Amino acid sequence: MNRYLRHEEIIEKSNKINESYELDPQVFDEIVDELLNSEHDTEDVILDGFQRLLTEVNHEIARMEQHVDMTPSCFKGCAFCCYFPIIVSKMEAKMLFRSIENFSQERKESIYEHWENYYTSQSHKLSQALALDHTDEVVKFDYKKLNLPCPMLDPATHACMAYEVRPIPCRTYLNYSDPKVCAENHLPKEPFSYEFLYDYYFGAVNELIQVLYENGEDLFVDYPTDAWSYDFLPAWIQKWREGTIDEV
Repeated sequence: MNRYLRHEEIIEKSNKINESYELDPQVFDEIVDELLNSEHDTEDVILDGFQRLLTEVNHEIARMEQHVDMTPSCFKGCAFCCYFPIIVSKMEAKMLFRSIENFSQERKESIYEHWENYYTSQSHKLSQALALDHTDEVVKFDYKKLNLPCPMLDPATHACMAYEVRPIPCRTYLNYSDPKVCAENHLPKEPFSYEFLYDYYFGAVNELIQVLYENGEDLFVDYPTDAWSYDFLPAWIQKWREGTIDEV
């Protein structure tokens, strides 16, 4: 059984990653090249690329973990990080919504029904959360104190309802110490963030969409405007439900 790491050990291993691990951005580029050379429909290329590039972030994290010999202590049902602010571009949000639309009828109806309840029951906390400035450095702590769950969190199972296409922030925040540090603190110092991987992932997503755009393909995103417009995920979902997402 793997023992939990102390904070000092996590810092030591993160320093080792910074000093000796060489990330190969080619792995992201290869996914884009393969998709652009395929004969698939434009929407399939975008959604397949979206999911594959998100998954590649998981693979890259696993390679770094192997490099320094550490294993996350996160477990299904914890949901600690599901109360952090999730900030994504409008382009990513639209890809998420289109992916959900392609889920099975039962699954997507379950999500839509959950959103109906969520935006009613959490209206007070949502008004406070969405009034925060997502560009402010202290927003993470202020948002977390509201104890507002992610709109994709299943309240019964404490699992993500769109797990395979969950955004980058949900994938890059991991704990390698005792899980109780998450249970007992709003912002514990032990968990480690791989948020720097966002640049590699988003660069590849942007390249994919840019090439399709320049080729005159019919896109369901407004490129490049959607790529550089950011907000909290609950805000994008609210606008999507109201049919106003393209008015922003």
